[in-house]
Order: sequence, then structure tokens, then C-alpha cells
Amino acid sequence: MPYAKGSGKSVVIALGGNALGNTPQEQLELVANTAVHIVDMIAEGINVVVSHGNGPQVGMINNAFDYAAAHDGKTPEMPFPECGAMSQGYIGYQLSQAILNEMKRRGIMRSTASVITQTVVYPEDPAFQNPTKPVGAFLTEEEAMRRAEETGATYKEDAGRGWRMVVASPKPQRIVEFDAIKDLMDDGYIVIAGGGGGVPVIERDDSYHGVPAVIDKDRSSAKIAADFKADMLVILTAVEKVAINFNTPDQKSIDTMTVEEAKAFIDEGQFAPGSMLPKVEACIEYLEAYPEGTALITSLECAAEGLKGKTGTLITR
Repeated sequence: MPYAKGSGKSVVIALGGNALGNTPQEQLELVANTAVHIVDMIAEGINVVVSHGNGPQVGMINNAFDYAAAHDGKTPEMPFPECGAMSQGYIGYQLSQAILNEMKRRGIMRSTASVITQTVVYPEDPAFQNPTKPVGAFLTEEEAMRRAEETGATYKEDAGRGWRMVVASPKPQRIVEFDAIKDLMDDGYIVIAGGGGGVPVIERDDSYHGVPAVIDKDRSSAKIAADFKADMLVILTAVEKVAINFNTPDQKSIDTMTVEEAKAFIDEGQFAPGSMLPKVEACIEYLEAYPEGTALITSLECAAEGLKGKTGTLITR
């Protein structure tokens, strides 16, 4: 039955990289499938904020500008924060369009809004002292040293493949557009926000300034969910459930765990850095900030069933 506004719980969904593609063409095909699963939730009356990663996309944009600037002598070098904003724009466009098309197909009378999001970080965050996130094109050592001198950026050798710019991954402190996201969601829009963790900005002289960094999108999603007091944070990944003793004969899927149990598993080294660990940590941050909520980690395909408590790993305070 068509309706203009969700009447159920509010959910912040963090899409994993498997929900998007590495090129605009591949992504257009994948987001059509992604939209089906998101609209399955919307069809239940759920109010949804969708966030997403942007690693391959921001790298592609950064590489394109770097290549053009190096070869045609006319294209300006594009600052990294602007590359992040561009990626939010085109990913948000494709997600918004796919969700709208799927809702129209089902006769659901709701609309979408994609918000280019800025995320405040602290300039004194320790991550800025040790940039580790590689972005952009591979360069020779000579090219990297020249660019480092010209721009002040940091370049490091990347696994024997060449030199790349590396940026910090600071902790998100505040979502600049939070009020707009909340107002849109309260008015019944399906909101796409916090793409790539948001464009990192610092506050200086009572104004915002973009900085070259990458924020973990799951942590930004946790921040949005906690500030919004969303009923649930849903982090979507490639697996149906979180597992301990992963890839061993003793592997065991986890149906439910508390924050304390999750912390104990982390202390045991059960979750791989750069994979499941940041997802579990994001859920802990959300639940410690908003204990009344619940967090779910599952796959895109299982998301709708996970919201009904039928699958996935549920984490509670």
C-alpha cells in the first residue's frame, strides 16, 4: 500500500564496498540490486538513512585529475577533499535514482535526498601525525618526492608497486549537516548521507576547512545513528554473520553479543584490522553513545531478514 512517510523504526544503514562498483558503469548495475534490498526495508515502513564507502571511487577521481594534470599541462590538480565531495555526488545520484526507481516499481510514494556531508575532525587527532591511508596514482620515488616538496603532502612506498600519497584517518567528531539530515528523515525522505565517512573538515577561525584525510564510513555512520538516536545501526558487509576463529576448523558464527563480549573478542584478536574489526568497533561506539539502540552486522542480501531478528549478528549494550 502506498504511503508518504515511514511509520516504523529509524535505521542508519552503512553499505559495504560489495554494494558498489569500481567504475560508474559497474556501479550503476550493482546499485540497482542494492536498491531492491533497501526498499525491502522501506516497504516495512522503516525510516532509512543510507551511508556508503567511497574508496575505489575517490581514488579513481583523484587518479584521473593527477593523470590529466601530469599529461596535458592544463588540468588543475584537484584537492583531495573536493575529490571526496565529487564521489559523494555521483554515488549519491546513482543510489538515489536506483532507490526511487525501485520504490516507483512497487508503488511506494516516498522520495529521496542525497546530502553532501562534511565531518568535523580534530586537527590534533593523532592520526594526522601518522598518515597511513594510500590514495591516488602510483608514482616513481622521484615524482613522489617532487610532489611532496611542492604540495606538502606525504608520500610512501606501497608494497613494491610504487609511491602513493597517504592521508590520515581521523576519528569523526561531528556531522556538519546533521540537522538537515534529521529534518529530511523526520519529513519522510530516504536520505543518502555520510558518503565515504563525509568530507573531513577542521574548524578554524570560526569556519570550516577541508583537509586531505579519509574517515571510516562505519564510524561516521555510528556517529549519525547515535546523534539521531536511531533505533538501529545496520552495517552491511560480505558475510551473513560475524564469526570468531575465522577461517579455522573452529570457526563459529555469532548470533548475538553484548558490548562487553564484543570487547573481549577484540582483546583476543578475533576480528581482522581493516575488515571486521572497524565494523564491530563502530557498533560499540554507537551503543556506548546511545545504549537504547541495537546494532546489526550482516550481508546486504540478509538485511531485511536481519531487521526482523531472523539472521545476522545482533549487538546490544
